[in-house]
Amino acid sequence: MVSAVPTSLHTIAPLVSQYGYFAVFGLLFLEDFGVPVPGETMLIAAAVFAGLGKLNIFVVALVAIAAAFAGDNLGYVIGRTGGRKLLDRYGKYVLLTEEKVAKATGYFDRYGGVVVMFARFFEGLRQLNGILAGMSGMHWRTFAAFNAAGATLWVATWASVGYFGGDHINTIERYGRYFALAGGLLLLSYMALRIIRRMHSRKQQEPV
Repeated sequence: MVSAVPTSLHTIAPLVSQYGYFAVFGLLFLEDFGVPVPGETMLIAAAVFAGLGKLNIFVVALVAIAAAFAGDNLGYVIGRTGGRKLLDRYGKYVLLTEEKVAKATGYFDRYGGVVVMFARFFEGLRQLNGILAGMSGMHWRTFAAFNAAGATLWVATWASVGYFGGDHINTIERYGRYFALAGGLLLLSYMALRIIRRMHSRKQQEPV
């Protein structure tokens, strides 16, 4: 069965073959509270197995959404209760400087819901999404709502790619990352526009 899976997924395919839905939940859960494991690759591989008739795609999707939501919420709790201490102690080992975190938490302060929803599509932000949201002081209900929406959208996207992509998964995955990069640039442009508008509004309100 592993030999029937595209070559880019061969390293993760044995886990899916042996542990099925448990592997999907485990890796996605770990990735979404900061552990550097290939959660996205696991999701795609499980979807490919579903396309081959070895797993149920709807169960794969439900398990993946639950794992992503739970992992990010654990990250949120970590960020809310001890994020700053962890950053001071271990941040340098994962290239998280004070300046970078300050910028990231600033984005959460201004555009929290939008960032939470789409951060999952970008490597690095996906793993730290919950932690940074917790550190920024975002209300849990706001985080949970946008996190659930983002998890559903992310899982639907990559599960569909894996399920319908089949032998073309290598090409689709490569171009999919280009689209993700384009989406990230659009998101940054949106944030920049909002900042410019806010600065312009403040200047207009200043007494002459």
